[in-house]
Amino acid sequence: MPYDAEVAERVRDALADREDVREVKMFGGLAFMVDDRMVVCVSGGGSDLLVRVAPDSDAKHLKKAGAARAEMGKGRSMGAGWITVDKKALAKDLDYWMDAAMSFHAQGSGDKKKGK
Repeated sequence: MPYDAEVAERVRDALADREDVREVKMFGGLAFMVDDRMVVCVSGGGSDLLVRVAPDSDAKHLKKAGAARAEMGKGRSMGAGWITVDKKALAKDLDYWMDAAMSFHAQGSGDKKKGK
């Protein structure tokens, strides 16, 4: 199933003020990369959004409506900091999730260029 074009367009709008964004097909959907690091991915299997957040704030984010631990296949957790958010929750909370993803991104965690 293709990714949800409406959700993808809303993510594009949320990142429109940045010049360092590119879109990459990955995880069966459409990932949005900032500085060559994924911040969110619009699911190809439905209308969920995969969000990369700080692992130490993971528990707080999982308390939000529509949020769940991201899985790769049945029962295989992607680990702390990887959360899926359903489309119903995105209708009112996309800004929250984009802020959470960009906050983690700003920390530089996982930056392959770290140390430059």
